[in-house]
Order: sequence, then C-alpha cells, then structure tokens
Amino acid sequence: MSNGVRLIRNHQLTQQVDYAYAAVADAPVRSIWVAGACPLDLNGETVAVGDYAGQAHQVMRNLITALEGAGASLTDVAKTTVYVASSRQSDLVTAWEVYREYMGEHDVPSTLLGVTVLGYYDQLVEVEAVAVLPGARD
Repeated sequence: MSNGVRLIRNHQLTQQVDYAYAAVADAPVRSIWVAGACPLDLNGETVAVGDYAGQAHQVMRNLITALEGAGASLTDVAKTTVYVASSRQSDLVTAWEVYREYMGEHDVPSTLLGVTVLGYYDQLVEVEAVAVLPGARD
C-alpha cells in the first residue's frame, strides 16, 4: 500500500535543497501529529549530553517509535520541524545530517531552526512531525 503523502518539488525554485517544498495528502486521510521527539531514554534522562549528532540519533529513534505507536512510519510523514539549541550553523548542520540519514529519499518539507533553549536539561535537538495515512481508521 502506498502512503498518503505526495511530495512536491517546484522547479521554479532552487533544486539545491535536500527537501521537497510541499507535501500533499489527498482526503480521506488519518492525520497524526507527533509531539517533539526528544533525546530521552526510557528513564527520561537526556542522552549524549553535549553531542548534537548523538542526540539527533536518539531523537530520530524516538520519533520512529512514536510513529509506530500510531501505526505510521517515517514515509508517512508530511512535514517536520527540526529544533537545535544553538546559534552556530555548524551545529544545525550536524543535527540535520543525522535527520536526513533517517529520512532517506523521503525528503519532506522541513524547517530547521536554531533556538535558544529546549525543554529538558542538556537537550540540544528536537524534531516534531505531522504524518498522514491513507483512508480513515476503522
């Protein structure tokens, strides 16, 4: 079964980006809004303190788990926002490269933001997502 997300690449905009400019989900779809995936282990402790890549890996593993709990996968994601607690572009790029590794060919529209602080102690990375599945759940 194909997912309900169709990625749009507008050739009137630069093709030098590694994400689609838009995503379309035709009705009827089941929508899933995933809270920001954080770099927390099962005990609620922040992992990989001080390590942007290490935290991004945990964030993406947690995102996959949250999606699976809703019956979805990364290929059902229609939009993400990647938050990185840093004003240094190199830190944002480090987190983005890990994010892209997990997203693979499914290069959904995404916003990458450098922010001042995130919600948990020592947290450097967070990813929130919106996913859609074809058809309504029975």
